[in-house]
Amino acid sequence: MLLRQLEPRTARTTAEVIKFALWPLAVMTVLNRVFIKAVNGFITDDYKPVYNASLAFLNGRPVYTANFDSVDPHYLYPPGGTLLIAPLALIDPEKSRWCFILLNAAAILLAWYLLLRLFKYTLKSVAAPALLLAMFMSETVINTLVFTNVNGCVLLAELLFLHLLLARRDLWAGAILGLSITVKPVLAPLVLIAAARGQWKVFITAIGVPVALTAIAWPLLKDPEQFFSRTVPYLLETRDYFNSAIAGNAAYYGLPDALTWGIRLTMAGLVAISLWILYRYYRDDELFFVTTSSGVLLTAMFLLPGLGQMYYSMMLFPFLMSVVLRNSVLRNWPAWLAIFGFMSYDKWLSDRWQSFGRNLEYLRITFGWGLLLIVVFCVLGDRYLAARREGRLPFGIDPVWMRTAPDSRDTAEAEAANAAPEDATESVTAPADQAQAPASPRSHNGSAPAEEKRISVEQ
Repeated sequence: MLLRQLEPRTARTTAEVIKFALWPLAVMTVLNRVFIKAVNGFITDDYKPVYNASLAFLNGRPVYTANFDSVDPHYLYPPGGTLLIAPLALIDPEKSRWCFILLNAAAILLAWYLLLRLFKYTLKSVAAPALLLAMFMSETVINTLVFTNVNGCVLLAELLFLHLLLARRDLWAGAILGLSITVKPVLAPLVLIAAARGQWKVFITAIGVPVALTAIAWPLLKDPEQFFSRTVPYLLETRDYFNSAIAGNAAYYGLPDALTWGIRLTMAGLVAISLWILYRYYRDDELFFVTTSSGVLLTAMFLLPGLGQMYYSMMLFPFLMSVVLRNSVLRNWPAWLAIFGFMSYDKWLSDRWQSFGRNLEYLRITFGWGLLLIVVFCVLGDRYLAARREGRLPFGIDPVWMRTAPDSRDTAEAEAANAAPEDATESVTAPADQAQAPASPRSHNGSAPAEEKRISVEQ
């Protein structure tokens, strides 16, 4: 009897087998990344300048004193961000760093849950452990924790913003975005999505929160003007180290300015065309439009300006998760070759082929971001040209076969339908479907849900 009680439950379905296998792997990977790799740290320490700046702020000393001639991490947060992170220096450096690691780990875990819910998955689904394992196996999560920077909190802000934006909670969405911009403006391009959707109230708090926090912090700082006179000019420069943007690698390899600008302008053109197609034909398909547009905008933000670092790729998780949508632009192998380039923790430095390995390691992030933008452009462009050729443009550009493709949103619809009494299913769900059909973004794009082919991982 005792042995029977201690016997672990045996999986009875394929979904259960996968879940029972993935959950231990995911949980142990999270524990290793947070309590071993992150606490051990690395020679790169993003947290030390942050702690020193916070300590200087609390003691009334100048904050913006970094030596930009060195390649060590510098303190680059604006005055409002300095105000927000100042409490970090209330305890000693080691315990403060541990607390910041836990804060970022908790933020990443909450973002993971919100990402699942964004695509209608639950903790009982196969997607839950698979996504958790994938996130904590990626370079971006590992180095965010090991280097101890704020990117985990920025990812959480992005997921909160997307949820609130889709729920039309405009002021709250703008407030969350404004808080993240106050510390690190990497999510600033997302305001363009709010503009495309006509959610103008987002701008009130997205701009108002950073302005208000800067106004509060300004008289409390010893040298707030130094941020604009010293730090901002440095941020606008293109450095040739730890920089995976096109301009950064071009500077490192000594490419001519004309070639560098040609590449950047060409990629900018591809981005502009992709965004136009998304706006013109997909803005009614809210989840697809928001996640895909955010991915294109943020990837362009990393690749085209003067500074892009590999662990910024964390902000692309919502875009990568859109692969579960039937009209995703990521359901092809070149897209995942690109994703491997900027997400993999593998190192390509070689003792035998040193020059080749070094070039591959330095360029894989840039090539990955660039290839991802090219893939998006090609997929959307091919859909547009095919629809124009077949006379389908007024009805959307998704091909007809996509109507029966699996989609994560069908799982939630199937569960809702099954929850109704069986004898009332036809009379209740059919009118509801008909009532919702005009507002359905998928029917607008020629890819309405099909009853016979639903994707489900809830078994």
